[in-house]
Amino acid sequence: MSEVGIDDIAIHFPRLYFAMQDFAEFRGADYGKLNKGLGLEAMAIPDVHEDTATMGANAVSRLIDRNSIDPSSIGRIYLGTESALDGAKPTATYIMDMLEQRYSSKFGDDCFRNCDVVDMTFACIGAVDAMHNTLDWVARGGEVRNRIGIVVFADNAKYDLGSSGEYTQGAGGGAILIRHNPRLLAIPDIWGVSTMPVHDFFKPRREVETRTVVENVLELAEESGANFTSNLAEKILKYLPRSSKKNDVIFENEKIMIHKDTPIFDGQFSNRCYSESVKQAFIDFRSKSIQEGRYDPDVDEILTNQWSRIIVHLPYAFQGKRMFPDVFRHDRRNLPIWEKITEEIGPEPFPEDFPDTPEGIEQFEKANDSYRRLISKTEEFKEFVFQRIEKTQRASSLIGNQYTGSIFLALMSAVESDYLDDTEMESKRIGLCGYGSGAKAKVFEGIVQSSWREIASRFHLFERLNTRHAINKSVYEALHKGKRKRSVVKPNSEFALMEIGGEGKLEGQRRYEWVE
Repeated sequence: MSEVGIDDIAIHFPRLYFAMQDFAEFRGADYGKLNKGLGLEAMAIPDVHEDTATMGANAVSRLIDRNSIDPSSIGRIYLGTESALDGAKPTATYIMDMLEQRYSSKFGDDCFRNCDVVDMTFACIGAVDAMHNTLDWVARGGEVRNRIGIVVFADNAKYDLGSSGEYTQGAGGGAILIRHNPRLLAIPDIWGVSTMPVHDFFKPRREVETRTVVENVLELAEESGANFTSNLAEKILKYLPRSSKKNDVIFENEKIMIHKDTPIFDGQFSNRCYSESVKQAFIDFRSKSIQEGRYDPDVDEILTNQWSRIIVHLPYAFQGKRMFPDVFRHDRRNLPIWEKITEEIGPEPFPEDFPDTPEGIEQFEKANDSYRRLISKTEEFKEFVFQRIEKTQRASSLIGNQYTGSIFLALMSAVESDYLDDTEMESKRIGLCGYGSGAKAKVFEGIVQSSWREIASRFHLFERLNTRHAINKSVYEALHKGKRKRSVVKPNSEFALMEIGGEGKLEGQRRYEWVE
C-alpha cells in the first residue's frame, strides 16, 4: 500500500496586525511578560471584508492555483473550525460557493458539484480531526483511485476586550492537500488519542431575559437625559403580549438566546487539561506503536528523541515548551537521564502523595505545575526545546492563535525555517500533538519526504508576514466591536465579504465576490 499524507499546505492570514508592544501600552500590560514570557510579537486582525469563510477560501484558491488542480478531481473539502458562520449551514459551503464563482469560467458551472463538504468542530483540534478523517478516506480508496482531499482550517480567535485571553488573539485560514505519495509529509496510521469531558474553554448559548433587556434600555435612556414615569419597565412587560412587537425576535420569548464568538475559559485549568491530555495521548501513541511494531522500547531510542521536530497546538508561541515537560518527563522515567534531572530539581510529586480530597487534588496540581516549571529550566530540557520546538514557534509569535490552524502554522514555520537554514530533513520523523479544549488530544507522527524542499520553497510565509499593515488601538477596537464599515486595506486578488442580508431581506445571507 502506498503512503498517504500532506502533499502541500497553503495559508492565508489577514494583512492587518496589532503589534504586541502597542497592545501592552494600550492595556497597561507588561510587554516583557507578553514577549519574553509568552513569545508574542503581534496578533493578526481580520479586516472588515474578512471572515472565516474568506480566509479558508483564499487558502484553498492558493492551493488549487499552485498545484494546477482540476476542481472536479477534489473529492472532499472538510473544514475544521470553531468560528462557524451559521448554526445549520456548514461554513464549508460558503467556501465552495466562492470557489465555484472563481473557477466556473474555466472548469464549468458545476465543477465542485460532486465534492463532499462538511464542518468539523472540536475546539482547536477540529482541523486535525478533519485531516485524520480525510487521510482514512484517501487511503481506503487505494492508489488506483487516487483520491484527492483538501482539509481547510479557518478561525478568528477573538476574546472579550480587556479579558485575560485578549493578548492571545489571532486569525487565519489554510488548506492542506491530502493524497497518495505525498511530497511533503507521509503520515503513518498510528494515532494516540485522549478524550475527557471538561469545561476548560467553551462557547455556550447564553440567555438574557427580556426583562433585563427592557430595564437596560430604560437605564441607558435615563443616562442620556430622558425622564420616565415610575415602573415603566413593568408597564412595558405587562403590555407586551398585546403589542405589535410581541412576535419580534427580541420579544417572542421570555429569554433571548445569544451566541458570542468570544469564549468562557479558565486559563490555568485549560493549561492543565492541555498538558494532561497530550501526555495521555502520547502514552496511547507509544502503546500502539509497540503493538504495531513501530517501536521497541528495549532496543530503540525513546520516541521524543526520534522526533527531529515536535509540532504542537500553539494558542501562544511558547505554549509548546510550557506544555511539553509532562511528555518529556514520561518518556524519560526510569532512565539515567531522569535520575540526573531529579538529583538536580528533586523528586516529582505524585497524586498518591496528597489527600484524596478536592483540596488535596488542588494541592497536587499546584505542586505539579511548579515541577513542570522546574523541568523547563533544566539544561537538558532547554536543549531539547531548542533542537525540536524553537523553529515551530516563530510564525506563531507574529500571528497569534489561529485555533484549529495553529498546529499547521507551527508545521509550516518549522518546514520553511529548515528550508531557509538549509537543514537536511529528508526521511526525518516529526511528532505532532494536537489539542482541543473540551478536551481532546491526538498524537501522531509524520515522515519528511524527498520533495519537501520544493514544497517549502513556495510557502514564502515569513516574506509575506513582512508585508502586512500595522493598525493602532482605535482601529483595533473598531474592528473588534464591528463598528468599522470600510476595509482598512482594500481587498486585492482575494475573496471578500460584500454584504450580509439584513432585516427585510434574506436575513443573514452572506454574499462574497472575488476581487481583482
